[in-house]
Amino acid sequence: MTQRSVLLEFATLGLLHDSPMHGYELRRRLQGIFGPLQAISFGSLYPRLRMMQSQGLIEIADTQEARFMPTRSRVSYQLTGDGKERFQTLLDDAGPDSWEDDVFALRFAFFARTDSRIRLRILEGRRARLIERISGLQGMAARNGAADDYQQELQRHGVEAADQELQWLDKLIATERARERRLNA
Repeated sequence: MTQRSVLLEFATLGLLHDSPMHGYELRRRLQGIFGPLQAISFGSLYPRLRMMQSQGLIEIADTQEARFMPTRSRVSYQLTGDGKERFQTLLDDAGPDSWEDDVFALRFAFFARTDSRIRLRILEGRRARLIERISGLQGMAARNGAADDYQQELQRHGVEAADQELQWLDKLIATERARERRLNA
């Protein structure tokens, strides 16, 4: 399974964890999570839903709307027990992939359901990854001292954006650590 397929499965399970949804609503909510630069097509969503259904992770929800509609109605999906277990397994997996841009944003969207120790590990890993990125960008800027103005500006912007995210992560990490101290007190 490709990384994108795993991310789509994770996000779908996470959204269905809250309540059953039909495909159109799922696509709309997924688009909100993945953002405007990563289009979620029905051509990728519905095959993934069918696969998840065949794996026993989701099932068609028995809704009032479906029972009383004489014509073809929207199919709503809901999590099964296996789907809830799979989602929890994916939530608990906080390896280095969790620190990358797209995966981090998706993981962050479901932080409310993620164990606090795992949240902290992901935040700290993301922070370390950003420090590496900033160092790389600064090194590139030093090596390419004679680059044109636009390349220099792009590098400067990259460093500033990473610095800003680093400050945000530091606040989140401090909040998580304070929450842990309160719970353990």
